[in-house]
Amino acid sequence: MPTSQRTRPKDRKEAIALVAAELFCARGYHNVGIEDIAQEVGITGPAIYRHFPNKQAVLAAAVEELVARFAGCVAAGAGAATPGERLDAALRALVRYTLDRRGVARLYQWEARHLDPGFQAGLAASFDRSVRALRELLLGVRPELGRRDAALLTSAALSVIASPATHRASLPRAKAEQTVLDCVATVLTADLPAPEGPSDREGRPAPDGPPAPDEPIAPEGRFALLPRRERLLAEAIRLFDERGYHQVSIADIGQAAGINASSVYTHFTGKAELLAAAYYRATSRLEHLTAAALAGAGTPAEALSRLIDTYVAYTFDQADLTAVYLTESENLPPADLRRLRAAQRRHVDTWTGLLTELRPGEEPARVRFRAHAALNIVADLARAAGPSASESRTAALLRQLLITG
Repeated sequence: MPTSQRTRPKDRKEAIALVAAELFCARGYHNVGIEDIAQEVGITGPAIYRHFPNKQAVLAAAVEELVARFAGCVAAGAGAATPGERLDAALRALVRYTLDRRGVARLYQWEARHLDPGFQAGLAASFDRSVRALRELLLGVRPELGRRDAALLTSAALSVIASPATHRASLPRAKAEQTVLDCVATVLTADLPAPEGPSDREGRPAPDGPPAPDEPIAPEGRFALLPRRERLLAEAIRLFDERGYHQVSIADIGQAAGINASSVYTHFTGKAELLAAAYYRATSRLEHLTAAALAGAGTPAEALSRLIDTYVAYTFDQADLTAVYLTESENLPPADLRRLRAAQRRHVDTWTGLLTELRPGEEPARVRFRAHAALNIVADLARAAGPSASESRTAALLRQLLITG
């Protein structure tokens, strides 16, 4: 009697990529091995290599799939009659896909930096084409917008759509979809205040001011006057943001800070303690700023407005640390990670508490979804660093989303 052979599922390669994507987002790329992926899929490690030559190829396939799905969602309404219908179809498809793949929705933003630069460039070009297509759909609905403002609102809407990947609040699927879509609609219909200065206005040259992007301020100039410990913290965060935690050594940090590598250990036992120290410093500062902002408020609306201003200013000032928090927190020692996540929950609770007072009839989980959408907008726009995404315009956008919307 012939022995029966086990048939491999036709989608095994896709299944491996999806499982890997979830693990990469949950633990970080460098904290996941081929054996971890194989165990989750239910196969052996060597079986992975029948489909992929190495772990980076698994990541490449996962990110490529995500970018392709993003493009497919944007094109979902191509046959609709009006720009409004096409935009609505694209947004609904994006929200559904994000909720379907909640565990991997931020893979492109968080982990694509570990790919070959040439491959990254191709993916970025594809992603940017889809984002521009969304912007053009928005301009078809709101022709009064300039391209920069349309781009800003599109970026903010995509931050809202991606926000469920940043938290664990739970809602029934239909309610989750509608909550995210409601927030997206508020963002895309928002009225932005005028840019603060001539450099923000389309078609006008920028006046003399800070160095242009091709004339960066030298890191040693930024941090040279800080005490050694503070200089090490600042340079560590900058390097972790630029290269990723696992691509930075103690020697790199010491060299950037102008300190001998062996002397770094006078202040910190290693990279993990540096990372934790930076997080604790940032958390403590944010807690004090939040308390000060809320102390003089007379109403929940005033308190939330002041909190918005404070948090936006803080995040724009600490954009690199915000990025490191989102991408590198899994590299913290477990005890530090638990304490810092508890501090983050307390901060989110402050937002949701104020929102609950302003929206007394709204379901608590919907309020939490809305708060996370707002926080994600701030994190993403702070990283954009363009003239359109200024602090005051970001704060105005959040007020419309949370207070008046």
